[in-house]
Amino acid sequence: MAVERLRFGSPRPRALEYGCGTGPGACYLAELGFRVDAIDLIPAAIDIARRIAAECGLHVDFAASDVCELPADGPCYDLIVDSYCLQGIVLADDRSRLFAAVHARLRPTGYYLVSSAVFDPARYRQDRVVVDDVSGRTYHAYGDDLFAADGAIVYTRLGAHRGGYEDAIRIREDWWLPNRCHRTPTALGLELQAAGFVVLYGEGGHFVCAHDDADASDMW
Repeated sequence: MAVERLRFGSPRPRALEYGCGTGPGACYLAELGFRVDAIDLIPAAIDIARRIAAECGLHVDFAASDVCELPADGPCYDLIVDSYCLQGIVLADDRSRLFAAVHARLRPTGYYLVSSAVFDPARYRQDRVVVDDVSGRTYHAYGDDLFAADGAIVYTRLGAHRGGYEDAIRIREDWWLPNRCHRTPTALGLELQAAGFVVLYGEGGHFVCAHDDADASDMW
């Protein structure tokens, strides 16, 4: 998705990227003239991002922060970017809190860009079914992982030991970690709409969204 195609009323629009990693996307936005805030859960990634931005002579306000705890009050943005972070936010409550915060922090004329991994039919094996004896829940093979269709959650095998993962669940004899949410593109678009966004464009896992208070007819 080309940011240059978006229409902003300010010569220096304000942007937020959450889940920024080591900051390539945030630095790109700064190069384009955006005033950029960027957050990531991992402090080491933020340290690297700050160093790279400084080496490039770019100003980005980086901070180590949990995107699922993004407060609803604070600066409002002309652009909020999710570059492959949403797929790692698995639980429905966490996703709802994130969307609510984005909705609150996005200006009525602003854009919400989402790029996410989505359901891959090539990995899904309808004929390989795992039924948990205790819960009775059904899973399907999804490459080397398991897929729960009711929540579009991808579970990765940990093995015989749970480790320190509080969210891990036991399926038969092994522990499995819910670590990705792979909705179909259609389901992801509907989720964004239900969260209060207008989908201006969608292809695969890429979406350009606007606030539901926006006059979307002149935005794309």
